Amino acid sequence: MEGDRGCALGRIEQMIRYAHWNSQGRGIVIGISGGVDSAVAAAFCCRAVGPEKVLGITLPASVTRQEDMDDAENLSNVLGITHMVINIDPILEGYRTLPGYTDTPYLSGNLMARTRMAVLYYYANKDNRLVCGTSNRTEYLLGYCTKFGDNASDIQPLLHLYKTEIFDIAPDLGIPDAIIRKPPSAGLWQGQSDESEIGLSYPDIDAALTALEKNRWQATTPVQEKVLQMVKKSEHKRISAPNLYSGI
Repeated sequence: MEGDRGCALGRIEQMIRYAHWNSQGRGIVIGISGGVDSAVAAAFCCRAVGPEKVLGITLPASVTRQEDMDDAENLSNVLGITHMVINIDPILEGYRTLPGYTDTPYLSGNLMARTRMAVLYYYANKDNRLVCGTSNRTEYLLGYCTKFGDNASDIQPLLHLYKTEIFDIAPDLGIPDAIIRKPPSAGLWQGQSDESEIGLSYPDIDAALTALEKNRWQATTPVQEKVLQMVKKSEHKRISAPNLYSGI
């Protein structure tokens, strides 16, 4: 690992370690999806506080691929963390009793994301742990996340890293090749992939975001304009809810 990169990774570990110490908690809970973001975040947690204090929970539904389940189990074994698997289908079934319930990929996907986070927080509260988020900078800026779902957490070790940077550092952290090579997917419905849903590749998105930030968020290409519109449309996911509270 190169010196500058090693220092950068060390700062992430220090942030996690300090947050854990400051909370006076007993450990960290993290959702293990089988994807690269949760794998990298879990690896950082292990390096920061030790694998014996990290609980990984995989929360499959009927649309979850067996490949993702296998990768989540393998990652947990590689990292040496305790791993639980909890099927959320029975919880999701309960939502079907809601008046006017409508089943669409968008609505059910958001329900899955929020249900998973609720379960993670249940175990965090039960065991006095912190919930580790797995959002990266690319998805955060695009709003490619569910409010109070996968963007909810107590610590966010990856929020300053673009998706392409996550892929770059994953080998340094010992993430299995099968996870690194797999096309990114939120796993919210059959056949879903991040890049096909967004309509751009992550390298193109990250290049556009980098250029926009350098150019004071002024687009100069069609790709940058598309990305900029996604950033603007999702602003509500990055700011506090409007309120009139002025503080004490």
